[in-house]
Amino acid sequence: MTDLPQTPPVLGFADLGLDPRLLAVLADLGYEEPTPIQREAIPVLVTGRDLVGQAATGTGKTAAFALPILGALRADGANIEGPGPHALVLVPTRELAVQVAEALHRYGKALGVSVLPVYGGQAISQQLRALHRGVDIVVATPGRAVDHLKRGSLVLEGVRTVVLDEADEMLDMGFAEDLEAILSTTPATRQTVLFSATLAPRVAALAKRHLREPVTIDVQREAAVAGEMPRVPQVGYLVQRAHKLNALGRILDMEPPGSAIVFCRTRTEVDTLTEALNARGYRAEALHGGLSQEQRDRVMRRFRDETTDLLVATDVAARGLDIEHVSHVINYDVPVSPEVYLHRIGRTGRAGRAGMAITLAEPRERRLLRNIEHFTGQRIEPATVPTVADLRARQMQQTRAAVEEALEEGDFDAFRVIVDALSDGYDVMDIAAAAVKLAHAAQAGAGDAEEIPAAMMREPYAPPSGRGPGRPRGDDRPARGGGFGGGTGGSFSSGGSAGGRGRRGTTPWQVARIFIGAGRTAGVRPADLVGAIANEAGVSPRLIGAIEIADRFAIVEVPDEIAASVVTALSAATIRGRRVEVRLEG
Repeated sequence: MTDLPQTPPVLGFADLGLDPRLLAVLADLGYEEPTPIQREAIPVLVTGRDLVGQAATGTGKTAAFALPILGALRADGANIEGPGPHALVLVPTRELAVQVAEALHRYGKALGVSVLPVYGGQAISQQLRALHRGVDIVVATPGRAVDHLKRGSLVLEGVRTVVLDEADEMLDMGFAEDLEAILSTTPATRQTVLFSATLAPRVAALAKRHLREPVTIDVQREAAVAGEMPRVPQVGYLVQRAHKLNALGRILDMEPPGSAIVFCRTRTEVDTLTEALNARGYRAEALHGGLSQEQRDRVMRRFRDETTDLLVATDVAARGLDIEHVSHVINYDVPVSPEVYLHRIGRTGRAGRAGMAITLAEPRERRLLRNIEHFTGQRIEPATVPTVADLRARQMQQTRAAVEEALEEGDFDAFRVIVDALSDGYDVMDIAAAAVKLAHAAQAGAGDAEEIPAAMMREPYAPPSGRGPGRPRGDDRPARGGGFGGGTGGSFSSGGSAGGRGRRGTTPWQVARIFIGAGRTAGVRPADLVGAIANEAGVSPRLIGAIEIADRFAIVEVPDEIAASVVTALSAATIRGRRVEVRLEG
């Protein structure tokens, strides 16, 4: 692979060699300045070179490959001759397929480009009709792309560009054979683009086999500059599951966020929580893979316009969102993977703005917080759910602030006549207090009079040390005796591991075995199971343990903490096109 030559910094999209019509689209969308990966990748791709890009989610890589593809398809206003599709984008999950297809449609609408997302879980008849009519670009998950290749409905002989987006995730999900099968049916003269968060040996080997003298770029998220962008304070609340919704409401009432993303593990939990929050008077919107393009656009428009305070989302659906004004990230469900935790909290405190990361954890999930602390080297500050007295004191502070603001603004001559009339029979202080009482009732409402019980823990909990959140340590580890690491300072697992350990990484966790009522006879492959769990339950493929496939059933190991939610999600989904029995084994 050749290294990217050093070039002078590029200031705007107009300097990247893009089609003028695309520049007009970007201006209409409000895009002012390309991200680092767009500056590096677009000039290479518009020349037709192959490219390997190492870039994290949220760095703007979708536009980095989408804009050159669109420009090549409509060069000089002429369509490319021959049958379509002329570009193929392969992605690991259906949510990402929809997201990338939406971006391509949005950028290419003025050019008359047709885009089709192709993924499992959607009626294949609808995809067959669209492919028969003809499309310019197909965005597909590998498994469904192979299904169409076998049917003869997806013909790739006219493909000029292939993009492998999040190649490491596709390999982790067991799609290596599918990728080889797909790439083998495309022209040898194609342009191939590979993006991956890591360039692990398997990814590098894939690139070596299928890319021709690619340019390589490595653009990670820009590091925070000391003194300009402080670490985001991280707070954790231990709450019993039955009281999580009330606890979240109490936390939101104590310090209303300007704009917050609330993360859940599954789309079902997203819908349930969104409905509950709206019933309590909050302005919340759901974001998950079950939304149509129009619904997703509407949700994101409201969130960006700040007419919605809370965006309740799954990790996969929120992938790639880059919104600078997020004031809070709230983990309503603790992510099992520390990497996912880092991705979540990285969405707040951007561009020098203040931010806050809040996590609600059940007592049995305390170990997951320890794992996160150990992985990040940062402390999650333990906190206690505010009491009713705390809430009322805060509401009184807010009322006082509102009255002070009104006094500063002045302009209450029209109301003096009421005070003058009342002062003949009442003390002026009493009149003022009555007015404040009315203002307080209007602002605070009826109030929450129910105490939230403290979570009971099976092991002693060491009080937090005096070290503030985010303060660096010489050994880059959580402080002993503080945070959720407790006082042991050693192993991050508590008690025995009855079910064994997860096979990925070094972090130990208790394992549950899930029975799935379909096996080899039904054509079930490991990639089908990993894809279903990742898509439907929002679980990182790296957290899926051993997979055993028999003739009529399969067994999959997952962390015990998420086993119940995985069973619920898979029970409502299809595997290889049909509903099957899903339950915890034993």
